[in-house]
Amino acid sequence: MDILNFIFRLGVVLAIFGFLWWLINLGLNVIRGGRKKMLTEAYIIKLVRYFFLVDVVILFCLDQSQGQIDLNNTIIAGLVLLMYFIGKIQNAQLRQSIFSVQGNMGMQNIMNQMKPVFNVRYEAVVIVISVLFFIGFILYPNYAINPISNWFYEAIVDIEDTPVFGFIFKVIGFFFMVSIIMKVVQGFTALITGNSMNNNDNNQDDSNDDFDDYTEIK
Repeated sequence: MDILNFIFRLGVVLAIFGFLWWLINLGLNVIRGGRKKMLTEAYIIKLVRYFFLVDVVILFCLDQSQGQIDLNNTIIAGLVLLMYFIGKIQNAQLRQSIFSVQGNMGMQNIMNQMKPVFNVRYEAVVIVISVLFFIGFILYPNYAINPISNWFYEAIVDIEDTPVFGFIFKVIGFFFMVSIIMKVVQGFTALITGNSMNNNDNNQDDSNDDFDDYTEIK
């Protein structure tokens, strides 16, 4: 039960962090004047985002009374974050394929303007670096405590405690927990039966988007 409660809490944290980052990203778009992000620029911003996401998750894994890492929660958080990152890549690939449909020249130009920036190698590099940050924060938790991460942490706690928004994000956290359980069950089922999960994934494309649907607002 404690594991489920922690996964539920992680879902709430990821959802609220995604909302806060959407506000930050909105401000950056206003500053850029709506200009589309270049590939390198987009992934630098994503790396910064994942850095603070990992940092904030570590803060929620800290035993606030002793200032030490809760190892059990940290292991769970690491697995959940890895599943989250993989889900992000899957969702980005899906969006890329949607906006790559062929059509007349005018429609194609519009679709190209709307197509999100995506490069699978850059995605992999960003995720690997984020995992290294996560491991580094486990070894040296004091480095996870900084003004920006503390602001995210306090903002997330404050929003979580508000009556209306807190309830909304807790509902999102519940669905996040359910999606994690389903993915774990599917994984164990695939291992036991020896069948690949790819067939199920092809028939249930929407299930690949669970993390994005509930944890990020574009």
